[in-house]
Amino acid sequence: MPLIDHLLSIGPIRKAVWRLWYPYLTRRLRGTEEVLFLNYAFAEEPPAGLVLDPADEPNRVCIQLYHHVATQADLRGKAVLEVSCGHGGGASYLTRTLRPSNYTGLDLNPSGIAFCQQRHRVDGLSFVQGDAQRLPFPAASFDAVINVEASHCYPDFPRFLAEVARVLRPGGFFLYADFRFPDTLAAWEAALAAAPLKMLRSRVINPEVLRGLAQNSARSLALVERRLPRFLHALGRDFAGVEGSRVHEAVKTGEMSYRSFCLQKPAA
Repeated sequence: MPLIDHLLSIGPIRKAVWRLWYPYLTRRLRGTEEVLFLNYAFAEEPPAGLVLDPADEPNRVCIQLYHHVATQADLRGKAVLEVSCGHGGGASYLTRTLRPSNYTGLDLNPSGIAFCQQRHRVDGLSFVQGDAQRLPFPAASFDAVINVEASHCYPDFPRFLAEVARVLRPGGFFLYADFRFPDTLAAWEAALAAAPLKMLRSRVINPEVLRGLAQNSARSLALVERRLPRFLHALGRDFAGVEGSRVHEAVKTGEMSYRSFCLQKPAA
């Protein structure tokens, strides 16, 4: 096991690394080249034909992942929370297109939240800084919780699931996508099975993610080479999942299992 993987398997160290990495990315990616999405990508075959505004088109494959996850439930008129909203591109797109009554994006990264508050001025959309494992909201506050490609960073995944269940209203939905490697796959599945949420849908989406990564690879690689120092290029290529990277190969071979889920809190 590479040293970085060993260190990231230790909860407190993992959390400290992510506390440093994401603010660093926000600072490096600020400027004329806006990076609104930090997630991988999703592309169906044949293409779904999702109609996008011209301003959204450059981020199509990242948006398609959000669309796939969020449309597993009807969010129109609902109170929605996104945990780990990153740079807010998904939050902005879903608020504008799926018409929830309100949408709150939460992230641990204060620099990212400051960016979101400045960049995404959309009616009904707000952003707050907070911890996924200690959600700063009363019980039964939301009709849906969204989490896209972030929970592998959390030191205590079962605690996060308990927090999701706590802030959901009875009958509310947890709309979720993430990945795991073989050494953490069984624990991931066990935690989901033990959560106080009913599994409605689960889907392995490796083929769609791989196709999306391929479509986004050239753009991501150019961004890594322009905006990160040379000594971080290998890490940046992995983080972006560009073709030939360790992450890309893991998705291709199935070593990384990428899945989407729809879970529901039982009605009272």
